[in-house]
Amino acid sequence: MTREEKQILVDELSEKFQSHNAFYITDASGMSVAKINEFRRLCFNRGLEFKVYKNTLIRKALDTLGGDTSEMDAALKSQSGVLFSKEAGNAPGKLLKDFYKAQAYGRGVTPKPALKGAYIDSSVYIGADQLETLSTLKGKNELIGEVIGLLQSPAKNVISALSSGGNKLAGILKTLSEKEEVAA
Repeated sequence: MTREEKQILVDELSEKFQSHNAFYITDASGMSVAKINEFRRLCFNRGLEFKVYKNTLIRKALDTLGGDTSEMDAALKSQSGVLFSKEAGNAPGKLLKDFYKAQAYGRGVTPKPALKGAYIDSSVYIGADQLETLSTLKGKNELIGEVIGLLQSPAKNVISALSSGGNKLAGILKTLSEKEEVAA
């Protein structure tokens, strides 16, 4: 590969890093072409993208992000695949967990592609042990929805209390007026 071809790949990867708010670096070593293609199909079906890159090209592209990405160096060992997500930062984590379940990995077997590191909205997560945390992260839209729900909740409670109180008062007045009619 010529220097110009490498620079084109670095530029392409840099653009993807900047246009996607989340990407996961995985260990794709030991995966057959058929397994990688199966994984890519699953990614495509969920709106994600998976591509294998050389670690040196990933490092050069990470340097263009601005900010400290030196923690990601620990993830840049062996063959690396990058999983890109434009939407939710937890989508690749959920995809990896679902893929592992579908493959039915036994005890003591390291599932592939194994999570090596993730970059989500300027936060760095290193190690396969972070997968559970990453898969349960809430996305921006989910958090906004929860905040709106929390803000609406007190208003709904007040309206409900006022309307139920009015119904009770009307019921009491009706009962008293019926008692007066029966007594008369």
